[in-house]
Amino acid sequence: MGVINYFKTLFGAIATLLTGLKTTITVFFRKKTTQCYPENRSTLKISERFRGTLTMPVVDGKTKCIGCGICQNACPNGTITVITRSVVNPETGKAKKELDRYIYDHGSCTYCQLCVNACPYDAIKFTPEFECAVFNRNKLVMQLNPVVETEEVKPNVEPENK
Repeated sequence: MGVINYFKTLFGAIATLLTGLKTTITVFFRKKTTQCYPENRSTLKISERFRGTLTMPVVDGKTKCIGCGICQNACPNGTITVITRSVVNPETGKAKKELDRYIYDHGSCTYCQLCVNACPYDAIKFTPEFECAVFNRNKLVMQLNPVVETEEVKPNVEPENK
């Protein structure tokens, strides 16, 4: 009885070993999929579904974002901060909430895409950019909406020479 159990266990172990070797040999002769990055940057193929950096597309100098804050609430770790301001419409006299700053912390993003799925206006999306290595984490905190610079017009007053 002991000898039969011994050989049964031995043949079971050999069968398991051969199954593992079959898998290893199959993978060994398969076409290689390893990318030679960064040498192949120009030919690198990135999937459409890849989630890289969050962006806010700008069309005609404006974004679709209205500052509702749904994406901020959907973000599980507080990566997004939406800062709004109240603007009074001169025609109606009613105050309206408007996007002031859209701040995105790329360093703490988990790329879950909950913010993109929650946005009812499709104002944000992920791009395939993935090279975001920096030495200072503060450089990963970005303002996504375009910065509108308002310049004060100073009157051109020249001193009179008498």
